[in-house]
Amino acid sequence: METWEKILLAAMAVLLVFIFRPGIKASIQMSRTAPKDWPGFLLPIALVVLFVIFLLSTV
Repeated sequence: METWEKILLAAMAVLLVFIFRPGIKASIQMSRTAPKDWPGFLLPIALVVLFVIFLLSTV
């Protein structure tokens, strides 16, 4: 990749950060006040792990 392409890519990345910064800031504030739902996160992960273990044991 040429130097000018790297500079252009970095400039675009910085521009995207400035464009999306207000939305990111609001999302972070909302996530701090949101109720925590760990079972809703851990249950699907556990089911996937159990399914993979089941698939590996049947080979």
